[in-house]
Amino acid sequence: MKASTKLPPKAGPGADFHISGAEGIYGAEKIDRICSDYIARALEHPRGRPDTIVITLESIIERPVKAPLLPVTTADCLSPESAWNIIVSRVSALGVSDRAMAAALRVLRSEKTMRGASLISSQSGRRLEPDKARGIRVSRLGIDSMSEKILHKRLASMKIYTVTVKEALILASKVVSCKDIIAEICISDDPDYTTGYVASRATGYLRIPNIKRLGEMHGGRVFFLRPDADIEKTINYLERRAVILESIKR
Repeated sequence: MKASTKLPPKAGPGADFHISGAEGIYGAEKIDRICSDYIARALEHPRGRPDTIVITLESIIERPVKAPLLPVTTADCLSPESAWNIIVSRVSALGVSDRAMAAALRVLRSEKTMRGASLISSQSGRRLEPDKARGIRVSRLGIDSMSEKILHKRLASMKIYTVTVKEALILASKVVSCKDIIAEICISDDPDYTTGYVASRATGYLRIPNIKRLGEMHGGRVFFLRPDADIEKTINYLERRAVILESIKR
């Protein structure tokens, strides 16, 4: 689902303002309910009311690969300044350079939010996505029914269960299951959602409260790639390869 509002003609031909997006892999019996949920989400979104909502249904022909859900923890964080210190500490320990961190900060704090994620070389800091405005759209991801029930109970016991947290965890788990991605940083562009995260295979999914101030509309998503990463294969995996996440016992 993609929801947007058209911008004035001076913004350029066909320019629009992104309101909301969502997707998943579901059985045919769930399609009616999921479509209704997506429409309601778009119409009630804090970024505004869209004038266009597009829902696309696509058959998955290939057998999805399976990947583990990341374990979840929450950092003790009271301000955006301390949030960035936590991010730098965690990601730098994985071998990401200062130059790459500076490039990530420019993307995450830009007033012009990208539609997708930025691919950043973990050493040179060079942006590697072919289209700098569009970025990379992570797609074709879901969770099996039993794992979804386990995840619901686990997040509820931590008092953090929401659709937003569940979907972000599923997405991050697919992202870092890609062998050439070292870590992800995400800040939501929703003005009323101020908890971001850092994710990696080594450290799991770390929620970071107060990553930005309430009411701020900026946000973004960056993926740090290994210096020798195969860019084409990485993009194909993120955008085209169907992946089903599974719960793991911890």
